[in-house]
Amino acid sequence: MSSLPAAPPDPSVPLALVMGASRGLGLLLAEQLLARGHRVVIVSRTREDLETAADLLRRRQPGAPVEVRVCDIADREAVVALVEEVEDTLGPVEVLLTVAGTIQVGPVSAVTFEHFDEALGGMLHGPVNVTLPVVERMRGRGHGRIGTITSIGGKVAPPHLWPYATAKHGAVGFSEGLSAELAGTGVTATTVVPGLMRTGSHVRATFTGRAEHEYAWFGPAASLPLITMDARRAARRIVTGVLAGDSHVVLTPLASVGIRVNGLMPRLTHRVLGIGARLLPDAAGPGPTLEGRVAARRLDSRVVRALTVLGTRAARRNNEQP
Repeated sequence: MSSLPAAPPDPSVPLALVMGASRGLGLLLAEQLLARGHRVVIVSRTREDLETAADLLRRRQPGAPVEVRVCDIADREAVVALVEEVEDTLGPVEVLLTVAGTIQVGPVSAVTFEHFDEALGGMLHGPVNVTLPVVERMRGRGHGRIGTITSIGGKVAPPHLWPYATAKHGAVGFSEGLSAELAGTGVTATTVVPGLMRTGSHVRATFTGRAEHEYAWFGPAASLPLITMDARRAARRIVTGVLAGDSHVVLTPLASVGIRVNGLMPRLTHRVLGIGARLLPDAAGPGPTLEGRVAARRLDSRVVRALTVLGTRAARRNNEQP
C-alpha cells in the first residue's frame, strides 16, 4: 500500500472509502461523494491509474480532499491492513463503497478455473474482505453506510458472462444478508443493482474464445443510449441511495423489468437467455484473453466503432481509456 502526499485530514468532514475507484463507475462515485462534502480515499491495484484518477478529481473539484491507496481487494491481509491504517491515520470510515471487478466475456467452452478465480476474488471475496473489518468498527460507533455494487447479472444471469454472473449473484446475497443482519444497529447496507451503464467498461473488459467477435456484440451493448444509462446520472442515484440508507438501488428500466420477469417467469427468462447464448459466437476452446481495447484494434470494424462511440467517449472521461 502507498499514498500520495495530502493535506492533514479534517476529522469534522466524513470519510468515504471507495474500493475500485481508479476508473469507471468507481471514479464517478468518488466524484459524487466529494461533491457532497466527504473526504474520499480511492483504492485500486494500479498506481498509475490511481494517480490519474486523483488528478482528474482534483481538476474537476479544486482542493478536493482525495487520498489514494494501492491495494488488491482480493488480498485479505492487505485489505485488513488498509482499513486499519486508514482509520488510524485519517479517521473513521463513515461510508464504504465496493466497486472493484472485471467484466469477463466469453462462451462456456472458453471459460477456465482462472476466470472464476479472478471474478470471485474481486467481486465476491473482495467485498467480504473489506466489509468485515469496516462493519465491525461501524457497529461499534453505531452508524455508517455500506454500498456494494452488484449488477443485473447478479439477479439474471446473462449469456457469455458466466464467471461474472456467478460472482455478482454471490455479491447480491452477501449484501442483502448484511442488510438484514444490520437491522437496528444504525449501520445500513445498500445492494446496488445497475443495468448497463455507459462507463466505458468495454475498453477494459476481457474477452476470451473468439475475442474479437465477443467484443463486436458486447461493445455496442455497453454503449448504445437506448439500452444503457449515463454513468454520471447512475453515480448520483447510487450515492443518494447509499447515504439515505436504502436497502436497494436498482438502475435502468430494463434491469427493473428483467428482475420482475425473472421472478415471475423464470423458465421463460432462461429460455430467452438460452436463445441469446446460441446466437452469440462459440469457440473450440479458451483462446487468448484480450482486453477490449486490444480486441477492438484486431477487429478493426467501422460499424462497431460507430456503435461504440458514446461508450468510447465515456471511457476517455472516466479514465478507462489509457
